[in-house]
Amino acid sequence: MKLNVAVQMDPIARINIAGDSTFALLLEAQKRGHGLSYYTPDKLSLRGEELVAPVQVLTVRDEPGNHFTLGEPRREALAAFDVILLRQDPPFDLAYITSTHFLERLHPKTLVVNDPASVRNAPEKMFVMNFPQLMPPTLISRDLDEINAFRDEHGAVVMKPLHGHGGAAVFRVMPQDMNFGSLFDMFSVTFREPWVIQRFLPEIKHGDKRIILVDGEFAGAVNRVPATDDLRSNMVRGGAAQATDLTPREREICATVGPSLRQLGLLFVGLDVIDGKLTEINVTSPTGIRAIARLNGLDVAAKIWDAIEARRGGKV
Repeated sequence: MKLNVAVQMDPIARINIAGDSTFALLLEAQKRGHGLSYYTPDKLSLRGEELVAPVQVLTVRDEPGNHFTLGEPRREALAAFDVILLRQDPPFDLAYITSTHFLERLHPKTLVVNDPASVRNAPEKMFVMNFPQLMPPTLISRDLDEINAFRDEHGAVVMKPLHGHGGAAVFRVMPQDMNFGSLFDMFSVTFREPWVIQRFLPEIKHGDKRIILVDGEFAGAVNRVPATDDLRSNMVRGGAAQATDLTPREREICATVGPSLRQLGLLFVGLDVIDGKLTEINVTSPTGIRAIARLNGLDVAAKIWDAIEARRGGKV
């Protein structure tokens, strides 16, 4: 079954193909003979009931510095595609939310991965709160009294913006931390949304595990170990990728979360787990599949396309 596939992503010329999960998906799609087209989210237009974009035929190669070729732009109705990969990176802002409203008009007749309505309604640090029994103690608030009461109860905490991404603006706040007042003021001015305040997990020094679920089932994992002088384990922040296996507790987490993801049409999801505790459920543009292939030999991209083809075969 050959599919006509469009990818909505950030400029392809800027990606680092060594670690880019979208690029891995494109390589696998091309290998299977699917037709590929490309556009960036800023090019979406809704004309009456028709969603259009100037798409370009895309060819990809696993060659640094020579990884893609684009055809001439052509205005096309996106309803003509069998599959659209929603793979633009955060920030999860009003522009991102608007793109999900656009794409929701096509799905499921055109299969959008992940389901745009569920992407919009399940932001990473909010959706995870549906599973408090799997998480460390967590508060979402911008109220000073609530934050101070939480700190009094739990001691050292991590504080980060609710819609932050890539490890940006993540701080550890210690008990009686003399920087907290200034940090609170800075967050108040910088971020309009509430913030996530979470009990600090010292075992972060041993890694933050990214676990990939495909259609609700475990597909692969990589452990991301922070640099010795940094709290953050994100690979874009210098975290080192290591091969890993799942613990029984992590398998329990997958089994608990998986059915909800499948029901919501969240086909490609990344769970973040520290010391057996779930901290985030990444649904916008999960990463990690090239590192998993390199370290563990698991082909997550192939599993994702198997799931997409199964859904298209059933015309879900």
